[in-house]
Amino acid sequence: MRTARELLQPLLDLHDGIRRDVVAATERATGDALNAVAREEQSDTIYAIDVIAEDVLDRFAAQLAKETSVVLIAEGIAGGRRTYPSGTSEADAAWRIIVDPIDGTRGLMYQKRSAWILSAVAPNRGPATSLKDVVLAVQTEIPLRKQHLSDQLVAVQGQPVAAIRYNRLSGTSGCLDLALSGATTIAHGYATVSRFFPGGREHLAAIDDAIVTAALGRGEPGKALCFEDQYASTGGQLYELLAGHDRFIADLRGLVPGATLCCHPYDICTASIATASGVILTDPLGRPLDVPLDTSTNVSWIGYANDHLRRQIEPHLHAALHTRGWI
Repeated sequence: MRTARELLQPLLDLHDGIRRDVVAATERATGDALNAVAREEQSDTIYAIDVIAEDVLDRFAAQLAKETSVVLIAEGIAGGRRTYPSGTSEADAAWRIIVDPIDGTRGLMYQKRSAWILSAVAPNRGPATSLKDVVLAVQTEIPLRKQHLSDQLVAVQGQPVAAIRYNRLSGTSGCLDLALSGATTIAHGYATVSRFFPGGREHLAAIDDAIVTAALGRGEPGKALCFEDQYASTGGQLYELLAGHDRFIADLRGLVPGATLCCHPYDICTASIATASGVILTDPLGRPLDVPLDTSTNVSWIGYANDHLRRQIEPHLHAALHTRGWI
């Protein structure tokens, strides 16, 4: 395989296999079978439902090794990466493929909210390979067992983003039209500072309040100036931005003293889908987001649905971070 285009179908097959097997497992499961802890990794906890997706990923890697050489980067692999075919030097591999088999495990295993399969492909530049090198990205929704529709997004470098809605009851798919919010303010819209887990939440909540107060004022008693959505899936958050549901999201957990679980590169490996759709993604300093493709780097990122919203929010966000000495 000499082009990213040739890797698209194997990736789509991987996503279809994970979605199929995980949904089937949720339909069969009883009690707490899927939320049992399978093992503890340095970067996160692996639950029983994650293992199902890992099995599909193993088969994908073995099949792909017959056609090309890759460095596969994912949680659950010793050291965070493995080279295929076995024995291939990492330096000689043609591609780096980073995968999060289930992003949003916790919401899915309790059947609260969809999760996402995330994957991205970049030519192998060694450990320096980063988000800016990604030439192909795919993210696929894993629906709840009561949900018959799931969405899939594909970005191939130089081509428009493809959005597809799949009906798992009929087995049919159709094109999906998504559009970013054109709002010029966060007022009466969704604007979120992520704080999913214990550890540092008081800092993140204070930053959230500081931004909203500076942007919109204190508001009136009994009224909400804007709203938040703590969707514990980075891929899901990116989808909410590019689908026009959310206007601003900041995940600053990587900056917070005492923060526990942070965003990692595999969580945001499909950033190119969002940016190709028009989402503005930056790091905490306002620079274009770029991180190495690994399983350990703590990532902080900010997403804006359009430049009007960035101009409204970014100065207040930077002021709040500067006050705390975080930038």
